[in-house]
Amino acid sequence: MRVLVTRRLTPRVEAALRARFDVVLRDDPAPLTLAEAQAALASHDAILPTLGDAFGAAAFRGPVRARLLANFGVGYNHIDVAVARACGVAVTNTPGAVTDATADIALTLILMSARRAAQGERLVRGGAWAGWQPTQMLGQHVTGKRLGVVGMGRIGRAIARRCHFGFGMEVVFCNRSALADPGVPARQVDLGQALAADFVVLAVPGGAATRHLIGARELAQMSPHAHLINIARGEIVDEVALIEALTAGRIAGAGLDVYEHEPEVPQTLRALDNVTLLPHLGTACEEVRDAMGLMAVENLTAFAEGRALPNAVQGALSG
Repeated sequence: MRVLVTRRLTPRVEAALRARFDVVLRDDPAPLTLAEAQAALASHDAILPTLGDAFGAAAFRGPVRARLLANFGVGYNHIDVAVARACGVAVTNTPGAVTDATADIALTLILMSARRAAQGERLVRGGAWAGWQPTQMLGQHVTGKRLGVVGMGRIGRAIARRCHFGFGMEVVFCNRSALADPGVPARQVDLGQALAADFVVLAVPGGAATRHLIGARELAQMSPHAHLINIARGEIVDEVALIEALTAGRIAGAGLDVYEHEPEVPQTLRALDNVTLLPHLGTACEEVRDAMGLMAVENLTAFAEGRALPNAVQGALSG
């Protein structure tokens, strides 16, 4: 089975792929262009794409030889699953493998934003630190505060566990369906109540249904002392509205690992001291990337052997 891998993966995963398939490794860190996506669908039996490799409707306008998109990552909003299905192309992802690492990054951003860690590091690196002072760079206490989680899936629940058991935080959450057992003492509330928390973490999937879920109206429902944390997808937040809220001091801060037009980050956002910016580090641990890649390999292997796909995404062909 001829398989295109759109970005270089860890040595362990590449070795596993080579042992099972006729692999073409694309040695380019940039996402596929539309022309490349069309050519890939026409010339390979399966494709292992990842974030940014857009397989929208336009990519399927032409001959389609491929029968599987084994996505590397849990999010698949860059793939038009309905069009893929109509063209006889199954779609899988890698859920579970990313949960703990992504939750850890959420906690990193909560602490960095609350305690102004990124601003403080810039102060030291810039040689501008004049020494300890009782009122220097006063941030916010995290322990015992209220956490609002928007999206209580695997990652949202992992964040809630860390915050409740690690920092004694009260947890409220907003979820599109009722959740009987969130795994921690927590109250399910509407979006407005979740946004009223001290720290608001976004953990919903990307896609049309959640694009600009957080805009000017929603940001106005947050408290002036609150921090917004996004470890989900950049387009969930209206970036222009967020910049305006941060600039005007309508919220205290933000911690971002994802961006609306990634990898482009507006200069106005980069210039703000009350925002912590990370380069999409959510799953950036070698053992996690190994686990993600090996899960994708298992999806490819099941497909090649005619077995049910272990991780077919909702609404996609199952193999």
